[in-house]
Amino acid sequence: MTTPPEQLLPATRRALLHRLATTQSEGRAPSVAAAVVRDGEIVWDGSRSASDGQAPGTDTQYRIGSITKTFTAVLILRLRDEGLLDLGDPLEKHVPGTGAGEVTIAQLLAHAGGLAAESPGPWWERTPGSLRPHLADILGEEPFRHPSGRVHHYSNLGYALLGTVVERLRGASWEDVLRREVLEPLALHRTAAQPSAPYAEAWAVHPWADVLLPEPVEDYGLMAPAGQLWSTTADLARFAVFLSRGDDRVLSAESVREMRTPAAPSATRDLASGASYGLGTQVLHIEGRTFVGHGGSVPGFLAALLTSVDDDLTAVVLANCTSGPAVFVAAVDLVRIVAEAEPRPPQPWRPLREVDQGQLELTGPWYWGPSPYALRLAAEGGLVLDSLTAAGRGSPFLAQEDGTWLGLEGYFAGEVLRAVRRPDGSPSHLDIGSFVFTREPYDAGAPVPGGVDPEGWRGLKQ
Repeated sequence: MTTPPEQLLPATRRALLHRLATTQSEGRAPSVAAAVVRDGEIVWDGSRSASDGQAPGTDTQYRIGSITKTFTAVLILRLRDEGLLDLGDPLEKHVPGTGAGEVTIAQLLAHAGGLAAESPGPWWERTPGSLRPHLADILGEEPFRHPSGRVHHYSNLGYALLGTVVERLRGASWEDVLRREVLEPLALHRTAAQPSAPYAEAWAVHPWADVLLPEPVEDYGLMAPAGQLWSTTADLARFAVFLSRGDDRVLSAESVREMRTPAAPSATRDLASGASYGLGTQVLHIEGRTFVGHGGSVPGFLAALLTSVDDDLTAVVLANCTSGPAVFVAAVDLVRIVAEAEPRPPQPWRPLREVDQGQLELTGPWYWGPSPYALRLAAEGGLVLDSLTAAGRGSPFLAQEDGTWLGLEGYFAGEVLRAVRRPDGSPSHLDIGSFVFTREPYDAGAPVPGGVDPEGWRGLKQ
């Protein structure tokens, strides 16, 4: 039996509705819909509409634009996990003859391939995909704008190519593969390439008058993997839970964590704004919080899905207009409102059930040269290295079967920690990627690279 989600306080719910109402009113949106997820469940949803009695519900479809890219990235990671491709593979290995074959799968996922942002010819989001029936039509004669791997340059073309990779390796359409391998297992029954009632109409709002213009809703053809999907606040809420926790029927927790890890070299502007890009997800640092998710924008629709990892809070905001409402800002604010009004209590401290004495004797102070560090035994059985100075480098480490530990984050991510022991079994020093950590600063009894002056520590002569 599932425990029902804890209800938000009335004051919090009113604050969320007020923020959403402000988004709709000031953004002049025909309608907006939103949901907030906590602990894996929707704890609030709301909507506002310009039409009386026609407020959208959690099952009302909106087109979600580039959030589609995250779904496409999931399909690529599934292929990788099955051994059908490697992220380092050049595109040419799986889709030969494109003229962009030097780009790797990883670079396409992270928008680091140097490809153009848009397809040549008429605006692809407002014209039918039948105008671009072949890859050559969407790539054009000069698809590159930057050298591959040098800089993050957002590319819708890259995700069209990734969709083609999926089709070639699965022998089925991108849409069919997505439905079978992601949408159905995750019960995203209202997410699809084509809308079905109830769904929001696509509108543009005049910038200087309160009047509307219908936007065309096209099938994007080969460009579909970059922005075709329709979805709802309820479905995107479930998808966000999957992106946070994983689901072994689709992708493991380790693989979705890889998607959330920055993978592209950021431009100077992105660094200044705290933005980077993972494998199909945007990673943003806003007001002291790290958000992971994606935004979407196509003619007639705006969308945002953002998760604050530390708060375990997600906000989904959808609108049916081409421009106006700042849905990204609204999503950040919805998370902030809940996090500040009803902060999560810390998890109860609990001791380890079993203690490995060999690990326990590694804990305590260590020194990299003269710099102090502390090594802790974590509740999950791993080790955590913390710098005791502001400029130091630290990381959690996960135990490996061979008795070493693998760095998970920060400077030591992917590096191996080895505990080197003396003949009597006592720990002599730690080796982390050739860095030697000793029990005393520059311990002369340990193999410190470069050696230690035999006269030892001394004062400065005047």
